[in-house]
Amino acid sequence: MHIGFRHIQKILKICLSKIFLAIFAGLFMLAPVYLYGQNIPTITGIRVEGIQRIEADTVRSYLGIKVGDPLDIGLIDQALKSLYSTGFFADVQIIPERNGLIVRVKENPIINRVAFEGNRRIEDKTLTSEVQLRPRIIYTPAKAIADAKRIQEVYRRSGRFAATVTPKIIELDQNRVDLVFEINEGSKTTIASVLFIGNKVFSDRTLRSEIVTHRSAWYRFLSPNDTYDPDRVQADIELLKDFYNKNGYIDFNIISNTVEFLPERNSFIVTFTLDEGERYKFGSINLTTSLRNLNIDQLKQKILTRTDRWFDSSKVEETIIDLTEEVGTLGYAFAVVQPILDIDRANRKVNINYQINEGVRVYVERIDVIGNVRTLDKVIRREFRLAEGDAFNAAKVRRSRQRLLNLGFFSRVDVQTKQGSAPDKIVLVVEVQEQSTGSLNFSIGYSTSDGPVGSVTFSERNLLGKGQELTANITLSGATSSAQIGFTEPYFMQRDLTAGFDIFRTQSGALNLGKLSKETERSYKQTNTGFTLRAGYELSEHLAQNWSYLFSYDQIFDVKSSSPAVQQQRGNTIKSSISQTLSLDYRDSRFDTREGYLLRLSNEFAGLGGDIFYLKSRFNAGYWLPISDNITLAATAEVGYIHGIGQKVRIVDAFYLGGDTLRGFESAGVGPRDLLTNDSLGGNIRLKGTLELSFPLGLPREYQIRGRVFLDVGTVFDSDFSSPFVVDEPKIRAAVGFGFTWRSPFGPLAIDFGFPIRKEKYDVKQIFRFSIGTSF
Repeated sequence: MHIGFRHIQKILKICLSKIFLAIFAGLFMLAPVYLYGQNIPTITGIRVEGIQRIEADTVRSYLGIKVGDPLDIGLIDQALKSLYSTGFFADVQIIPERNGLIVRVKENPIINRVAFEGNRRIEDKTLTSEVQLRPRIIYTPAKAIADAKRIQEVYRRSGRFAATVTPKIIELDQNRVDLVFEINEGSKTTIASVLFIGNKVFSDRTLRSEIVTHRSAWYRFLSPNDTYDPDRVQADIELLKDFYNKNGYIDFNIISNTVEFLPERNSFIVTFTLDEGERYKFGSINLTTSLRNLNIDQLKQKILTRTDRWFDSSKVEETIIDLTEEVGTLGYAFAVVQPILDIDRANRKVNINYQINEGVRVYVERIDVIGNVRTLDKVIRREFRLAEGDAFNAAKVRRSRQRLLNLGFFSRVDVQTKQGSAPDKIVLVVEVQEQSTGSLNFSIGYSTSDGPVGSVTFSERNLLGKGQELTANITLSGATSSAQIGFTEPYFMQRDLTAGFDIFRTQSGALNLGKLSKETERSYKQTNTGFTLRAGYELSEHLAQNWSYLFSYDQIFDVKSSSPAVQQQRGNTIKSSISQTLSLDYRDSRFDTREGYLLRLSNEFAGLGGDIFYLKSRFNAGYWLPISDNITLAATAEVGYIHGIGQKVRIVDAFYLGGDTLRGFESAGVGPRDLLTNDSLGGNIRLKGTLELSFPLGLPREYQIRGRVFLDVGTVFDSDFSSPFVVDEPKIRAAVGFGFTWRSPFGPLAIDFGFPIRKEKYDVKQIFRFSIGTSF
């Protein structure tokens, strides 16, 4: 073996350096013996120098050395480490002297203020919440660098990977500093393309619609999903796995995902390499249990997986949830449902045995709420169906999460469990992400029924973080003008009681901002001024009752019609009424219903004083059936009846049909009518129903465009006004049609095309109906 001279020389230098260090260490250890003889001296005193804010005794307490200890180099070395670890000192020296130790320190400065410079895209408030250093905290360079990295991570999450952050200090008197983070935000790092390799079953377009990350485009200026975010790409991997597993590809695997940066375009190309695998069907489906007296046959109807149908992991998860909830209602609060999967690869089938066993008895030790900056803890806790000390129930946790989302205060609600202080105790961690609940909108729009529409609306649904709602609205349109202010307290007197009031003034037919259709233009003017008092409570988890009292001073004037029915409405009246509404609500969401049903019974009695006397009742029912993940079939129906008590029912109190209530017909375009003057008189009985199928249009989900086809049927009849020229027939009208809704950047847009297939010759049609608005 040949070894070069330089290599030998290098080895000798290493050996000599180690020998020198050993000799030096030995001499240093023997120094006390040489100076003081054979016995190592003891420490007789400790003097602290250089301190400004910290007491000398505090420094001595961190040393770990006290008077009387031996003057040992090991103890001194450990003392140095202890003082540095406190973070109080920028420099520490421990100098032995004959009578003891001198501890010489240089204190780290105190932060006077923390400032950010150069940040235009992200507010100071957001950055302040991310950094650890604060005013009156000790400054260290290591902490400042760590905070700079946190700020960079904030910019990375917003798609600005070129952002740089430099911490700098401005020295002040009294050992204080101003900490300034100088930020260069850089340009936004976008997504140039999202590619898939290895996909044969599903197209690139289909897979792109399933993930969150999207290619940058001009129309995505309101969405952050066209910027690169590693966490978002990681979430996309899970979304792709879920998508394939729901479609039967249980062997699906993502071989790799790569991200390539294009410096010339300041953008990324994201590539997913896939192995789709084979598609499987459900095989045998069984249900077994070790619980005594549990009727298996009673539970089988809850199994959503079916033999010989394509495997769908979401159906397995839904079955587990349904079985767990059903078993819990039967008194087995701690039951655990576990699916045992037996994969038959030869026949491409998955056999499943759902095992129901006794689980570990677990109790809720504590409920922690995090993420609520504005909303009070009690507002969140009062929506929980579980209390601290209760037995853990997964169904109640899911219901609690849905109740929190239904508040509309939070864009995200996550409920996690972690181990408590004992094996049978858990802690529920509720993490919420608040969203804007207040708004001041100036809106303009156009409606085919009301003409031009303009409104100013103030709304705060979470007033002072207490969950209270305050609204104020002024609306002007071609048909009506109105002003209203309202307040709602959801937990009146700290009870499960909703209370509120509204003050309003409405004027119909008084403005000429736009021309309505000739057939439905009002032939009189009407004003309503009054107030409403409201109260409501829950009778059970899904059953609620609401009460309201209405006082209204009504004026009908400037009657242009020669119809006797309309002429009789002229004058001033006072209406005083009380109403109740009983609702049974099993919908999965109040805001975007995809599954469940709703039953609602409303009754109103007018006659608590005043001039108007009637009894008015309505019954509504709705059922939503998910055909697939994105397709929903909805069936709704209504029956309404009003009966005048000792007097005729005014046409302003009667039922009408058309427009939004019966597409294909004008507002008030169906029902009793004076053929001589063409005035719609309304009726005492109204029947209507709708069958509607809503579905995506094949466009990316981010467009938020959904289509629908519908069948509307209904009739209104039995007016209290009759004459040779009044037609009043209980004949059913029907219309079919299609439409779509788009939550555009310029406001919500809805378009419907309705085509009457059953009508009377005096009915007023409206084939095309749309509305659009914007807020600025």
